[in-house]
Amino acid sequence: MLVILPPSETKEPGGENDPMELSFPELNPVRNHIMDVLAAIPAEEQLAFLKISPRLIEQAEANTVLRTAPTMSSIYRYTGVLFDALDAATLPDDALAHILIGSALFGVTRATDAIPAYRLSGNTTLPGKLTLRSLWKDALTPTLEGLPEFIVDMRSGAYLNLGPITNPAVGFCTVRVETEQADGSRKVVSHFNKHYKGELARYLAMNAQQATTLEEIASISRMGGFRVETSGTQLTLITPGNK
Repeated sequence: MLVILPPSETKEPGGENDPMELSFPELNPVRNHIMDVLAAIPAEEQLAFLKISPRLIEQAEANTVLRTAPTMSSIYRYTGVLFDALDAATLPDDALAHILIGSALFGVTRATDAIPAYRLSGNTTLPGKLTLRSLWKDALTPTLEGLPEFIVDMRSGAYLNLGPITNPAVGFCTVRVETEQADGSRKVVSHFNKHYKGELARYLAMNAQQATTLEEIASISRMGGFRVETSGTQLTLITPGNK
């Protein structure tokens, strides 16, 4: 079993003076193309298509020196609510081996891949009306569908669209988080979505490493105290409305 996490917009700065180390070399042509495009555009001009303010220009500047910038493991590069709940620093190595992270720049990485800091969102359109979806669509999906493990895909929105798994012969599920109200009705969780996904990802990485079906994933999740339902290729995590 593998869990694919969405990335975060925020990144931990710095790292070691080591080169990038990336799994899935078949994705390197697209990775290199995007890095070449970003390296050729001055940071000031990147602010517009990155949709960030001038006070964050150092994030755009990072995009111009990706190949020579310090690196760190991707699981520690990304920060925020999901990664706080995941608490990767306390996960054993065998659990980290079951975690992948989606990326607008790299497509997908393993938790231990060494990456630089960067700023790029899944819905970014590069100059020339070049969408990241158009760059990744023919490369990322085949890579993910070629993995032998069952995939728990926690990506959503733009990151899921970069390379969705669509082959019905592939073992996978997507994850939806809903909160249950006092009257029994449900709504999609927004604010705490990433927190709950981080908790579930942590549990599955430690306890569902050998799972091969959605039914097994659901059963193991329930043993961990998670309330889940399944439908088709979707796992729905149901959370109380008072959190």
